[in-house]
Amino acid sequence: MLVAAAVCPAPPMLLPELAAGAAAELGPARTACSDALSVLAASRPDLLVVVGACDPDHHGAYPQGARGTFRGFGAGAGADVRLGEGEEGPRLLPAPLAVGAWLLGRAGWGAAPLEGFGVAGPLDTERCLEAGRQLAAREDRVALLVMGDGSACRSLKAPGYLDERAAAFDAEAARALGAADLPALAALDAELAAELQAAGRAPWQVLAGAAEGAGLDGRLLYEDAPYGVGYFVAAWS
Repeated sequence: MLVAAAVCPAPPMLLPELAAGAAAELGPARTACSDALSVLAASRPDLLVVVGACDPDHHGAYPQGARGTFRGFGAGAGADVRLGEGEEGPRLLPAPLAVGAWLLGRAGWGAAPLEGFGVAGPLDTERCLEAGRQLAAREDRVALLVMGDGSACRSLKAPGYLDERAAAFDAEAARALGAADLPALAALDAELAAELQAAGRAPWQVLAGAAEGAGLDGRLLYEDAPYGVGYFVAAWS
């Protein structure tokens, strides 16, 4: 059963060494992520699964010890990360899972074994929900670290340019994440999310499936749209 969840944004820019001169701008987001991770540790899980979007070729499970790299984003070898201690595994972590691994390493995570789960961005809602149900059934006490961003269309300089629908989409996503509103998360429109480049839609719907019957309450710890992208941090317990 799911006993806790943390929802965090997944931009590699969360890493100060990648953000460079803009590192301070995401300082409040990093602080909120740390607060959300503390909720996971306090839940005493038997297993923590890091969930994030990926392309279809990288869908599926990643073992503890899997490696991620940010060299493609301009970082050196010192910014490589590992999903806890263990065998490296045959596949590199997708970027959202690598950001999750960085957050956990920064927090000194040691409260439970770790795994990663890449969810294909185009995966339809029902399959996302079912994937979440399967993750929640893995152990008696499962926690999720869910990595995903809102729309990338909140300003003229956003990666997806300005789309007038983006603010309303993000507002509903933020409300649902803060309230642990499972039906509302399940109701997020996959086609609209794709048009708005909202990579968090599929991971959030995996969370909705995992939380069915768990009776968790949510709190929204951070909401902003720096760089025209919707970033949210929430904690469920």
